[in-house]
Amino acid sequence: MAAKAPAELLDVDGIEVRLSSPDKIYFPKLGSAGGTKRHLVDYYRAIATLEGGGIMTALRDRPTHLQRFPDGIEGEEIYQKRVPAKRPEHIGTCRVTNPNGRTADALRVRHPADVVWAAQMGNVTFHPWPVRCVDTDRPDELRIDLDPQPGTGFAQARAVALEIVRPLLDELGLVGYPKTSGGRGIHVYVRIEPRWDFVEVRRSAIALAREIERRGPDLVTTAWWKEERGERIFVDFNQTARDKTIASAYSVRKTPSATVSTPVTWAELPDVEPDDFTIATVPELVGRRGDPMADIDAVAHSLDVLLEMSGRDETAGLGDMPYPPQYPKMPGEPKRVQPSRDRDRREREK
Repeated sequence: MAAKAPAELLDVDGIEVRLSSPDKIYFPKLGSAGGTKRHLVDYYRAIATLEGGGIMTALRDRPTHLQRFPDGIEGEEIYQKRVPAKRPEHIGTCRVTNPNGRTADALRVRHPADVVWAAQMGNVTFHPWPVRCVDTDRPDELRIDLDPQPGTGFAQARAVALEIVRPLLDELGLVGYPKTSGGRGIHVYVRIEPRWDFVEVRRSAIALAREIERRGPDLVTTAWWKEERGERIFVDFNQTARDKTIASAYSVRKTPSATVSTPVTWAELPDVEPDDFTIATVPELVGRRGDPMADIDAVAHSLDVLLEMSGRDETAGLGDMPYPPQYPKMPGEPKRVQPSRDRDRREREK
């Protein structure tokens, strides 16, 4: 048996981070040539210290959950919402309130060393809240999640993003920043003013999702229940609910080839293939052409236009949509029951 590689001390912009077991295999398909803990940490070190963008733009001052795999992606998964009490001095926290009213002290990313420390802890994917720690009840990010359903894939998500989402955002005067999910989906982020609470932001997301569906009913669905979605792209409006998170820009995903959720320009999107973005390729790409999300904070948009759309939908009889099952029953929410099991609905449809 080969000797275990000794721990190392890494200098990350002036802060030392201890790297233990650097040769441990995290991505078995890539093996020792590209899939070790060292490769993961080196990737995050490069993308966190990048000038003019990178993962710090996505995570800075946001409460962040960790998706950890201490023994590699084929081992136990730990979804960690609370930062351990025993931690380096540079690691800050941010208190958030969950839907059940309980609080948690999440990681507060303020320095590239915080990102590298999390990777050293076996974190593969960062899941930031759409809020800043200065006000954890008012999101500053509207996230559009285009989620392919069985029978569809990245090509269909890309078509929806290019043919429906971008023109709609342009009409509404909103600037959207697309990124690959690291899998088959696409995320589009819109920076918003932190004036509205989670309920209002979710109402805005539902209104936007319904308009996307109207413009492409054969391609898009807002149906919460899987049995009603068919072979279409689901616009997951519940990703805007409190405590729901999306893998950040430049986060590595739990895939055999260590794909990365990567920002792209609208001009690049027609030719993008998500499997091309990995821990081996993304740092060079970003260093060469820059970070398409670098200026996302330049303009913060109002939600007024989307809330007006939501009001029109409500007047037309389109109210709230179901919340995820772990949430308490919300005011105005419809019955949270699968349609095929809804006796009242079946009676009405007779």
